[in-house]
Amino acid sequence: MVKNGSEILVDVLVEQGVDTIFGYPGGAVLNIYDALYKNSDRIRHILTAHEQGAAHAADGYARATGKVGVCLATSGPGATNLVTGIATAYMDSIPMVAITGNVGTSLIGRDSFQEVYIAGITMPITKHNFVVRHVEELADTIRSAFRIAASGRPGPVLIDIPKDVTSAECEYIPAPKVEVHETYNVTPEQLETVAGMIAQSERPVIYYGGGVETANAGAALLELMRRADIPSAHTMMAIGCIPDTEPLSLGLIGMHGTVSADWAVERSDLLICIGARFSDRVATNTRRFAPHAKIVHIDIDAAEINKNIGVDYAVVSDAENFLESLLPYVKEAKHDAWRAQISEWQRTLDYVPKDDDSVIHPHQLIRTLYDMIGDDAIVATDVGQHQLWSAQYNRCTKVRHFLTSGGLGTMGFGYGAAMGAQIAFPDKTVVHITGDGSFHMNLNELCTSVTYHLPIITIIMNNNVLGNVRQWQTMFYEKRYSQTNLYRKTDYIKLAEAFGGRGFRVTNIAELRAALADALQRTGPVLIDCRIDKDERVLPMIPAGGTVDDIVAD
Repeated sequence: MVKNGSEILVDVLVEQGVDTIFGYPGGAVLNIYDALYKNSDRIRHILTAHEQGAAHAADGYARATGKVGVCLATSGPGATNLVTGIATAYMDSIPMVAITGNVGTSLIGRDSFQEVYIAGITMPITKHNFVVRHVEELADTIRSAFRIAASGRPGPVLIDIPKDVTSAECEYIPAPKVEVHETYNVTPEQLETVAGMIAQSERPVIYYGGGVETANAGAALLELMRRADIPSAHTMMAIGCIPDTEPLSLGLIGMHGTVSADWAVERSDLLICIGARFSDRVATNTRRFAPHAKIVHIDIDAAEINKNIGVDYAVVSDAENFLESLLPYVKEAKHDAWRAQISEWQRTLDYVPKDDDSVIHPHQLIRTLYDMIGDDAIVATDVGQHQLWSAQYNRCTKVRHFLTSGGLGTMGFGYGAAMGAQIAFPDKTVVHITGDGSFHMNLNELCTSVTYHLPIITIIMNNNVLGNVRQWQTMFYEKRYSQTNLYRKTDYIKLAEAFGGRGFRVTNIAELRAALADALQRTGPVLIDCRIDKDERVLPMIPAGGTVDDIVAD
């Protein structure tokens, strides 16, 4: 049948299983929005306050569901407003398709109104991008974009569609949904080698990251840990893959990880890295990271092997395929002396903050929150001290229930991500944890939650400073607080009410509990302004370029 480009776009999105798209209209995408209007029974469109919010919402939807998230923007500033969101998804390997309109093909390259070369701009932050010049190419281009976004190491793909392509007509031929079925050839020799290294080790540690979440490999990883008696530590991107209540879990690793986890890596004789990339927030000093260990690296992306850390052995594979293939080769083992040593470090070295219910300490805030929201809630964070406290003290026990910007560290990410998660799971409790600095970045999206009746609970750790940067200024810049004391007078209760939501201000744990109890009963968004001291620090901390010998823990 003959259809125009906009109709073909909608049909292929439906074909690919898309039920929700986040976006903002404009001149170059008017034809697409007309098609969406006519097909509103097949695809739900969420109108955000800003295109960056749409990108973060598509990202959060993808993180929470494992599906490909989709966002849409017009040409020029609409397209460039997606860039930060696209880069955020790229750095964390999140599958997303970003669709942008552009001026007509006859106007490209003429500095036309709202023309920008978005394919060139986004080339370094996408897995691939397309500029569709002919309507006959559109359907297969969209299908390719979804295949690329979801295959291998996932990531964002951009499709730029000139306006005349959205109105041009051609024969449309339906096709099945693109299914990604990838296998990685892990050989018996590789499995025997890794299993042999495990068998010979006396002090093994597993360090795992977001690749375990992406591959849904938590169960297989836990089976390996228990069978071979191997402790594990994780990055922020892997929170929830294995609950930290598991006796073999050492918790968070790296700059703000537990002291015992960092000491275990330091003293290990075998470090198995699965689905992680030895980032500078984990391998804070690449020349002195795990100095006594043989290092095995398993990653889906061959480009990550030996990029940051030289390894002794590597296998290119997704985490689930590798772990399930490895398990038959691994024998039962016990490392009682090693476990006893780690237990001693946990008892004597791990940082234990002090409680005080008369004020709000961050660790008490996070623990109180989890006490009240239950195990099935989804938590999305922004970036800063609140993010690190949320990671350190989280009690997340389920995969895809802790959403945060790890690689790019995007302030303003959290609210959009929370919207995406709440749209995907309307019956779940979704909590957005932020700082007053991050919240000011994208607080405009509060109006979106009001419009769509999204009961997102926002916890603002309000210290009226840019806390993470200020902490560094305290520790390394002799307290020269350059532009980190905010002096803002924002009244979050009035702000929430102005947008159509509800706000609370709390100064102690009892008030926090009461505000949360009220918020959990509401059908729209709530802001809780939690006053914390500006001198609260994220501890422990390994300074940039330092090692475990440089840990600051008091």
